[in-house]
Amino acid sequence: MEILYPMVISAVAVLATLIYASYLDLKERRVPFVYWLPMLGVGIICTGYLLWQATANLSLIFGYLSLVTSFLFVDYLDNRGRTDSPGLTFYYKKSSIFFYLTLVLILPILSWFVLAPSVNIQLVPWYAMFAGIFSYISYGEHKDIFDENTRKKNRKKGPNISEYFNRWYFVLIVMIFAITTMIMLISPNGWGTQSFVILLMAVFSGVFYIFARMHLFGGADAWALIFISFCLPTFPFTPLLGNPPLGFLSFSVLINALLLNLAAPIGIFITNIIRKNRAPLMYMFFGFPVNGEQIQNEWGFVMEDFEERKGIVSRKFVGFWDSIKRMYSGEGRIYTKDLREHPEDFQKELSLYRKAGTVWISYAVPFIIPITAGLIIAIIFGDLLFAFMERIAGAM
Repeated sequence: MEILYPMVISAVAVLATLIYASYLDLKERRVPFVYWLPMLGVGIICTGYLLWQATANLSLIFGYLSLVTSFLFVDYLDNRGRTDSPGLTFYYKKSSIFFYLTLVLILPILSWFVLAPSVNIQLVPWYAMFAGIFSYISYGEHKDIFDENTRKKNRKKGPNISEYFNRWYFVLIVMIFAITTMIMLISPNGWGTQSFVILLMAVFSGVFYIFARMHLFGGADAWALIFISFCLPTFPFTPLLGNPPLGFLSFSVLINALLLNLAAPIGIFITNIIRKNRAPLMYMFFGFPVNGEQIQNEWGFVMEDFEERKGIVSRKFVGFWDSIKRMYSGEGRIYTKDLREHPEDFQKELSLYRKAGTVWISYAVPFIIPITAGLIIAIIFGDLLFAFMERIAGAM
């Protein structure tokens, strides 16, 4: 059995970080960004060394570094003034925008042109687009064009293209990385089959960063999967159930985590049946009633809307698509954490909850916990779904 020692070292760092991040997310429902950085530092060194062992191609290694720094730069642009990591105040200073931009723009030049065996003219327009997008967004952030107050003023004037572009520009960045990686794959003097590693990282990580921006995925959960893909692109050794076809560890971690997470709705449904809690079928799997007087001590988000007319409180469950819309917009969804931390902003809601007696809320087990368990299972056993399908196919 071949053992990739750089990935073993990286796996130890990732597992230690995820276990601690799971503890923080379970206790405080947030993971300060600073706690990811030691793991990322170890992972970048180990992955870079592994790529060097496999290819001795500096162009490929700098392509990998370009992808990682682009994600970090996007986080910087999105979260200047972040308060969850006081130790990173220096990192999020507004004056650093153009310093970071310079680094982000230089790395693809080194990867695609300077260190490549030959200049591929097809990459020039893609680099120009890459540089143009990041330069425009950086300029907008520097001038506070995308500031919340500025956005509110612009909304009153009608549709604002700049606001939409600021929200979705990273989709274009991910597409550029995917396209340039494919070009380097098919180019005679390109990166060869190792290009697939960068391609999978870009697409997989891009999807989850975009999900987080749309509020369809927790920020800590998204970063956990993104950094696993950056730090552990492949298995440290052959798992007991064999390597899946892609051999991309992060995808197996996600599949395992989703399978493990299926147990929670089933358990909630059974608990609701035993306790004789009644609600439309879908809500029986994803939530449970809590005492309206004690809702601030719970974890989750409120699944019902309440209204009081002539002293009578009426209630209705939030519809599925309405819930998705509220997640996407970041408005209209009430989290028990907000009720606890900012009760002054929810006096009306808290009064209605007390009068209603009980309130249905979602269950709130952070997804980072099944991600951590999914990683452990993936490293030891492999991809559970692929192994199951392989066994079924072998038995037919």
